[in-house]
Amino acid sequence: MEHFYITTAISYPNGPPHIGHAYEVIATDAIARFWRLDGRRVMFLTGTDDHGQKMYQTAREQGISPQEVADTMVPRFVDMTRCLNISNDDFIRTSEQRHHLAVQELWRRMESNGDIYLGSYNGWYSVRDEQFFTKDELDADGEGGFQTKAGTKVEWLEEESYFFRLSKYQEPLLKHFHENPDFVMPESRRNEMLRFIESGLHDLSLSRTSFSWGVPVPDNPKHIVYVWADALTNYISALGYPNASDERFESFWPASVHLIGKDIVRFHSIYWPAFLMSAGLPLPKRIFSHGFLLARGGEKMSKSLGNVVDPFVMAETYGVDAMRYFFLREVPFGEDGSYDHEAMVRRIDSELSNDFGNLAQRSLSMIAKNCESKVPEPSQLQEEDEALLSKADGLVERSRAHVQEQRLHLLTSEIIELIGEANRYFSAQEPWALRKTDPVRMSTVLYVTAEIVRQAALVGQALMPLSCTKMLNLLGVADNTRDFTFAGARGRLVPGTSLPTPEVVFPRFPRGKD
Repeated sequence: MEHFYITTAISYPNGPPHIGHAYEVIATDAIARFWRLDGRRVMFLTGTDDHGQKMYQTAREQGISPQEVADTMVPRFVDMTRCLNISNDDFIRTSEQRHHLAVQELWRRMESNGDIYLGSYNGWYSVRDEQFFTKDELDADGEGGFQTKAGTKVEWLEEESYFFRLSKYQEPLLKHFHENPDFVMPESRRNEMLRFIESGLHDLSLSRTSFSWGVPVPDNPKHIVYVWADALTNYISALGYPNASDERFESFWPASVHLIGKDIVRFHSIYWPAFLMSAGLPLPKRIFSHGFLLARGGEKMSKSLGNVVDPFVMAETYGVDAMRYFFLREVPFGEDGSYDHEAMVRRIDSELSNDFGNLAQRSLSMIAKNCESKVPEPSQLQEEDEALLSKADGLVERSRAHVQEQRLHLLTSEIIELIGEANRYFSAQEPWALRKTDPVRMSTVLYVTAEIVRQAALVGQALMPLSCTKMLNLLGVADNTRDFTFAGARGRLVPGTSLPTPEVVFPRFPRGKD
């Protein structure tokens, strides 16, 4: 069985989760579910970064310890995964002992390779970004100081620090990028990172002494490991690294995909690979960065700006599956997009309710009334029947190609386009008229339509697991025939199967909620 390891970025729990966090785990979950349906052994990781100066400052403002801040807020992130029906296999916290052991082992391996040395740092630092900046990367803030290009405040920092010889890995990184053109995706992000590497890499400050909330540096506990060397290690600490008796690291590393936001591509595609090269560990196969979900007015949603959308409220308002579908359908994956109530209601009503749901409801209601609530027996297939079935039979293969490249918006398009063709077929064949003139032909049309719904729901389980499971139940599909082994002609509906009473799967958005 082929192994597939996919991760989200880990979130800072210095505030409650927002819709940006939800967007990332929804997308990652769709990919993980798809590959499970396709027969792979999947490991799906998400979690929280309990460390860092953001957490330290939040704790000071609240008059409690950073651990208390994390312990209070992390359950909300866990609750979000449950609310959104996320199928993660593990939830890592950087404050866990298993993570500390992995970070310190990675440090020792980099140090033994001669890539860590003690020095002193002075320069500009952004707490919000947990990132150092050179003066050339900053703008004047109008108050005699500086800010990042995105408007984030920076502060001057001077302290003793361990450094990582990032400059040593400039050529190895360039070589890896050129030999693996799909290492960083989309291509625009890859080109951006290539330009950054080619401009020259400077050694990276790797520890802090101004606060103590983090993983202690081995043999020098007055230093803590700098947040990115700490945070990025979660991808291997969750696999049991460096425990040699844990088979997960051997089975799942290197990661198949790190799915992250576009603001942290540099850390994942330059720092993380350099750390791994230094430690003698394999590099992840792909870094895919999605865009931002923007608030009205084009601003990035963030806790510090106070413009976040609560994913719990959104799920309650629109329904979990409708919410999942909208974000994977509306925004070309990898680009920026925005949340809009009108657009969401339009997708729910037109594509889910009117197209997908109505096709299932009309065909299954006719089967219930005219075929004794049993899957009808098809007769000789006509050209239009075979053409539609042929398109449906290729759905998994086409979808597989899209998911392989993380083109999730095209995956949703494949399903809806198939449903659209089935609706046109159903209207053109007029089975309600055939009921009187040619009931044998009516049974064939109803069978073909129900089969199309089955195949759309089969793939749709990755996107809308609750709704598509309900759809497969209504079609009488056996529980053990719901993966891609039974896609296409291999899993056709069995004539004579008794079906339950039809129900609405995708209701229209209640107008009282507008």
